[in-house]
Order: sequence, then C-alpha cells, then structure tokens
Amino acid sequence: MNSSALYTTNYGKYYIGKCEEVLNKISLQGKVQLILTSPPFPLNNKKKYGNASGVDYLNWFSGLAEIFANVLTPNGSIVIELGNAWEKNRPVQSLITLQSLIAFVNNEKANLRLCQEFICHNPSRLPTPAQWVTIERIRAIDSFTHVWWMANSDKPKADNGKVLRPYSKSDGKSISHNVLELEQINNDMDLRLPFSMLRIANTKSNDFFMRTCKERNMIPHPARMPLELASFFINFLTDPGDLVLDPFGGSNTTGFCAEREKRNWISIDDNLEYGKQSIIRFEEPSLGATIEFGC
Repeated sequence: MNSSALYTTNYGKYYIGKCEEVLNKISLQGKVQLILTSPPFPLNNKKKYGNASGVDYLNWFSGLAEIFANVLTPNGSIVIELGNAWEKNRPVQSLITLQSLIAFVNNEKANLRLCQEFICHNPSRLPTPAQWVTIERIRAIDSFTHVWWMANSDKPKADNGKVLRPYSKSDGKSISHNVLELEQINNDMDLRLPFSMLRIANTKSNDFFMRTCKERNMIPHPARMPLELASFFINFLTDPGDLVLDPFGGSNTTGFCAEREKRNWISIDDNLEYGKQSIIRFEEPSLGATIEFGC
C-alpha cells in the first residue's frame, strides 16, 4: 500500500486502503483525540462498501479495539455509530451488533470503557426493513441507530457546554440529551438541536454534496453518517487543533465536519470510488478548503 494520501486539505488527509494496514503505515500512536466512525454493518446482503456477517464480523470488529486504543491520546475518545441488523429472511433482529460492541469494549488489550450510549433518531428515514414494514406490515420502521461513546480513561476530554441546545427560540440554553433528533417529531415544537449543529441543519436542505453528486450523475455513498451527528461529537469531545480519525471514511462526513470546526483530521477507506467522491465535500465554496492530490 502506498502511504501517500489520496488528497489533503487545509486540515486533513484522506487515505485509500484497509484501516488496519494504513494505521500500520502512518505514525499516529497516542495522537488521536477522537475516533469517530460508522463501520460497515453486519448485513446479510453484500454491499459495495463492504461488510461481513456473523462470527467473522464479531471477531473482526472486536479486534479493532486494540488498534484504535493504540492511537488515542490519554484522554481520547472513540465514538462508533452502529445500526441494527436483521436475521436473513426473518423478521427478527440480530444480536450481532450488540455482541460486537460488548466484545469491542471487553477486549482486554484495549482497556476501554463505555462512557455513554446515544441514540440518533431520524424520523425521515426510509421504511426499513422493507419486507417486514411495507410489504407484510408486521414491524415498525427502524428509524434510529445506536451511538457508543468509549474511552481509555474514566474522564476523557469532554465539555457539554460546547453543545448546549436552546430551551426555545428566545429563552436560554440547556444541556443536550443523549437522544439526538435530526428532525423534529412534532411540528408544533421547535427543533432543539445543539447550537454547534444548527449551522449544518439550516443548510442541509441545500446540501452541496448531494446536489453536486446529482449534477455529475454520481450515486452517493449509501451509508453516510449524518452531518449533525459528526458535528455534535467533534464539538463535544475535541478542541480546535485536535486530531480526529475516521477509519471508515466513506464520503468523509467526519473530515468535512472536522474541517469546518478547524480540527485536524485523517480519514481512511478501502474504496477508491468513494474516496474520490468525498472530494466533492471540500469543493463547497463556504468551506474555503484548498485541495491537493497525492501528498
């Protein structure tokens, strides 16, 4: 594997390759303040962006704990978004995501602990799993993902004062909850995103990345992390100048949000097509990013 980046920006670098191999090539030990990622889910049907299933997935995922812990600062954090998995051809949820999370945290070589569980709820998510929700109508829409915050110390760097949300449009601020609602459920109530996320939420309807993909006849990465989710944890758990790592970068939501918040970042993905597609994010005029290739 070539250790040079596919591209660099003002604050970050994007590498192509398997994260285990890339991290072995570049020197990050003890330098990463936040690992923020959404790894491939253990899906039953093979997807273009890669996934495993069953015991193979569990063993692979739990083995990442030691690799990730090795690059963290002493007060660094790991935040992993994991969706729900379903048993093949059955209206039954699989336990593999929970088993994998437990195995990851319990990896004795990593010395991690679970700081807090978050729920990321998206009421606009398409009805899934389609067979059981829209065809047979025997299950409710699977509209949330688990987000697990882990660290190698009991008190990693964190400041909930940087992700306060409004009480209302006119009254004060309150501490954020561990349920992140990407859109309001009740139209009679204001959406109470943390202030650090409002900038992204207010421009999402005119999403430069999605619009540009459409103009160029490109199919966007099918499992993009929500911009609001990445922005929340970057602001909550890091300061400007800290290093944020996404080992499964995909369309590089993490890098884009880190760039906006003046955090250094490194993203990795083994799919060259998605790596090239992610460059679009840094073409957004408001970002003012300088892009260089092959550095």
